[in-house]
Amino acid sequence: MKKLSILAMACGCQIWVLCTALGHLLTLSSGLATPRISFPLGSPNRPLQHFQIQDVSNAVTLLLSNDESTLFVGARDAVLSLDVSQPGVFTMKTKMEWKPTPEDLKVCYQKARTELHCQNLVRVLQHINATHLYACGSYAYNPHDTYIVKDSLTMVKDPSNSNVEAKGRCPFNPFQRSTAITIDGELFTGTTSDFWGKKAVISRHLSKDGRPDVNLDKDTSINLLDEPTFVGASTDPADRKVYFFFSEVGKEYSFPDELRVSRVAQVCKGDIGGIRTLQKSWTSFAKAQLLCQPPKDLPFGLIQDIARLQPAEGASTQMLFYGLFTSQWSPNKSAVCVFGIKKIKAVFDGIYKEFNKESHQWNPSRKNYNLGRCGLRNASDSVLTMARLSFLASDVVTPVGGAPVLVSPDQHYSRVAVLRTQAANGKHYTVLFLLSESGWLHKIVLLDGGHHIIEEIQVFSQPQPMANILLSTAKGVVFVGTSERVTKVSVTQCPLYTSCAQCVLARDPFCGWDHASGVCARVSTSLHFGQDVEHGNVTKECGSYNRAMPDPVEKMYISINAIVRLDCTKPTNLATLIWKSPKWDTLPKDLFIQSREGSLVFWANYDTEGTYHCVSVERGFQETIANYIVSLSASPHSFALQPVQKRTTSSDNIQSKTSSEQENSMNQEHANTMMDLDEVDENINWEEVLNPATPVPTPHLPYTQTDSTTPGKALGTQTHRSNIIESFEPQMAKSYHSELIAVSFLLAVCVCVFVLAGLYGWRQRRTFKLGDQVKSEGESLSFEVSGVKPTTYQFDNVSNNAEHAGEM
Repeated sequence: MKKLSILAMACGCQIWVLCTALGHLLTLSSGLATPRISFPLGSPNRPLQHFQIQDVSNAVTLLLSNDESTLFVGARDAVLSLDVSQPGVFTMKTKMEWKPTPEDLKVCYQKARTELHCQNLVRVLQHINATHLYACGSYAYNPHDTYIVKDSLTMVKDPSNSNVEAKGRCPFNPFQRSTAITIDGELFTGTTSDFWGKKAVISRHLSKDGRPDVNLDKDTSINLLDEPTFVGASTDPADRKVYFFFSEVGKEYSFPDELRVSRVAQVCKGDIGGIRTLQKSWTSFAKAQLLCQPPKDLPFGLIQDIARLQPAEGASTQMLFYGLFTSQWSPNKSAVCVFGIKKIKAVFDGIYKEFNKESHQWNPSRKNYNLGRCGLRNASDSVLTMARLSFLASDVVTPVGGAPVLVSPDQHYSRVAVLRTQAANGKHYTVLFLLSESGWLHKIVLLDGGHHIIEEIQVFSQPQPMANILLSTAKGVVFVGTSERVTKVSVTQCPLYTSCAQCVLARDPFCGWDHASGVCARVSTSLHFGQDVEHGNVTKECGSYNRAMPDPVEKMYISINAIVRLDCTKPTNLATLIWKSPKWDTLPKDLFIQSREGSLVFWANYDTEGTYHCVSVERGFQETIANYIVSLSASPHSFALQPVQKRTTSSDNIQSKTSSEQENSMNQEHANTMMDLDEVDENINWEEVLNPATPVPTPHLPYTQTDSTTPGKALGTQTHRSNIIESFEPQMAKSYHSELIAVSFLLAVCVCVFVLAGLYGWRQRRTFKLGDQVKSEGESLSFEVSGVKPTTYQFDNVSNNAEHAGEM
């Protein structure tokens, strides 16, 4: 019966997963918004500062000095200190080399490790006091640690004498995730302590006041941690506890597959273990599940990173943890959930599950007020035994609001940073910085009704095996460390927005339009700024401002029959482009084609010359961003391109026409053939004209004139490519279809003519045979066919035919 119940539970779990997944496919309601502006790598509008020197790579361990003027970087075989005190300066101050010895490398290679694994990748870099750093590196797959003087980056302790002590402080495998934090000079770590990376530990090292270092319980019959992946550690300044965040296999669930869940674990900073039971082991260790699950969707069980947001000084708000999660079933999906410290404490103060050694099952337990508490040094053996078997909280830690603050259906984020800033209206907004595995840094503001992606910035192009981000609130920059270099990204770039409308539409809580100076700048409570983070209402914040006619107006002089393209680029990804012109009232709109990028394409003639305005529309606000005046030139070659069907007139007839007749004829021809692309198909290679990959050939198109600075192009002479939109393709397809119909019709007519001719000939021959029956022998029949010479036919054996006719 027990096996049947387990099987039924497993089947039920699978059905639940399938039903939830189906529900998610049907709803798809929580997608990530589109970034408003995208800045590819090297974009001049969003300059980045890079630091990269030869022989230094894997610069992913980042640490700021207390005054945030120096950035310490743990890299491969080196520790660096970079000067980041000035906004435009990003230089190296000191470099300390820390390489394994040739003997250590030889031993590492003998263990079948690769060259990269046998280097010394610095994985832990922490402040140990005001003058020294603590560092721990993989050191040829044999962890070493050392103390470093901050100012000079010189070693105080020889790392070769610390082989044993460094185990459990940083991993053997340099690419295995781990975490470390120092509190009052003591080091708390979550990592693995064996060569194979299987034995996970949460430990305290460098203990003060004569206290022993503590570790997890050595009792191997109980796994306090099941294949964990550590992502971060933090402490509550108002409490005496340290929190570790990781994901592991959830053994409390009877799931047929390996189900991974996210956890938060706690230990007390001053825990020194029990007297007889749990000696030098945590008596305060407890863990609970972090649940990040959207409504009607599967939970996001893999925590990738954690960021702590401290409440403002004197504020009544609680400390928050922003967790970045991915899905075990959908690797390309990500979510951000916010957990409050009050909820975490309440869960650890609640009921715990009890582990049954015989059945290896978790059973519900009654509330025990000793579990999850600090100060169990002198507790009885029975209490400590209960603490050893009951360390998993029954309740789960749910996020603030009960759901993720954002869900991305197509982005796999790997790192998160968070800060809070005050807008112009005095309201505080939370801003997230999310780094994707594809190399884009997304800046997102959380709103009352959702979120808004202010911008996305590309910080690297190639996939990175390791990456990390560190936020400096004092300097207002985000440092991105990758396998290649360190990049500094400013949290905002307000002068980028050159108009009040664009500044307000950005909805950036850092930026507002200063009406006094007429620029977009960092907001200040002492000045009035035009800003609307929630709605981006330009009319309200900018008044009657509207740049309807940008100066200068672009003038184009082109020849008749040329293909004209007027360029217009969307200012943001959220904007849509529309074209306005007085021609819309008099001409059919199908004469004009708008490309996917927004450019306007049309034929030049007397009807289409005039003014054209490109208008950007975003959140209901319209702003003219380009103006063109298209005029026909007086070039003698203006009539070079003629439709094929119209070229049947001889040169004598053309010369005999007056100039007014020629003009009227030309206008009539254009009125009849302006959009008939089939008629000019022999003269224009449309595949090349509309394909942006290659230049436009000019031999088949007339000479045109255009200003050298004009962004709009007359495609007859310019090598600039036009971009065709989907609406153009049906027109081309329609033209080819009409050709096919015409050819088919002609073929059908020809076949009918041949059939009728054959029937006519057969009928005539039958008539001749009937005439044979009534003619006498030797009598001749003469007949004449129109256009054919008269012919006399002699009929013989008429009597025989008559006889046969009589017999019939």
